[in-house]
Amino acid sequence: MNTTAHSGSKRRKKPMSLERKEELQGYLFVLPWIIGFLLFTAGPLLFSFYVSFTNYDFTSQMDFVGLRNYKYMFHGDPLFWVSLKNTLFYVVLMVPLTTFASIALASILNQKIPGIRVFRTIYYLPSVLSGVGVYMLWMELLSPDTGIVNLVLSWFGITGPGWMFDPNWTKPAIVMMKMWSVGGGMLMYLAALQGVPEQLYEAAEIDGAGSLRRFWHITMPLISPVIFFEVITTFISGFQIFQEGYVMSSDPTTPGSPMNSLLFFNLHMYLKAFKVFQMGYASAMAWFLFVVVLFITMINMWVSKYWVHYEGGDGR
Repeated sequence: MNTTAHSGSKRRKKPMSLERKEELQGYLFVLPWIIGFLLFTAGPLLFSFYVSFTNYDFTSQMDFVGLRNYKYMFHGDPLFWVSLKNTLFYVVLMVPLTTFASIALASILNQKIPGIRVFRTIYYLPSVLSGVGVYMLWMELLSPDTGIVNLVLSWFGITGPGWMFDPNWTKPAIVMMKMWSVGGGMLMYLAALQGVPEQLYEAAEIDGAGSLRRFWHITMPLISPVIFFEVITTFISGFQIFQEGYVMSSDPTTPGSPMNSLLFFNLHMYLKAFKVFQMGYASAMAWFLFVVVLFITMINMWVSKYWVHYEGGDGR
């Protein structure tokens, strides 16, 4: 009897440790997020990857066609290259201009003068306005005949362009609109500037460094991580431009007009998916865009070791 009781006590499970209980509770708390990620992110992502190799169009049977969608993308769709060129032109023009404008505006608003908080609020407000409402407002401002922009230019004897009705000026007009709403980036740079120790500026000033040298050798290295983050996110958002081309087209019945100058990559992909129902081809375009953005991000990550400086490290 004693032997049996002793054997049963040996087989009795050990009580769960406190660390194990906390681990299981942690998994239980994140379980809703994991389920949501699998159902609404990972699942659709894998499905779109498979669809990119099919002729899926919502109605017919989903047949596997191999690389036909990707071959058509490069060799059979002339608007593919038009949309890619428009997007690249916009990104190359928009990213450096908005980055420079955000840093310059943050430097100005970092001054310790009375009422500076009011100006910070004023410059930040455009970044919180509704997207479509802002686009409609700018279409009125850029109207060739009644717009305020051309009216102001006429005061200086300058004949304003057609803006959204001139294919040569549509993308610069959108970039100008983006520069009007750089308040979000300005806020990030302003926070970074206020984190720069004042002692460094004082020591540099004692050594005879001017304002430009202090900004270049002290300010820029210390805010370089924020610049790097903002450049990466601005690149990604630039490649995802869609609403501007859809809403601000000169002809509402022809998204991307005039003359496809506003036919950005995402807009072309949307039209292929939901206008002509070429979902397989649109999925292939989505994965191509993913590869392009990933490649550019990796290049930026690699180059960053030469100019981004982190506190406590050598910046490489």
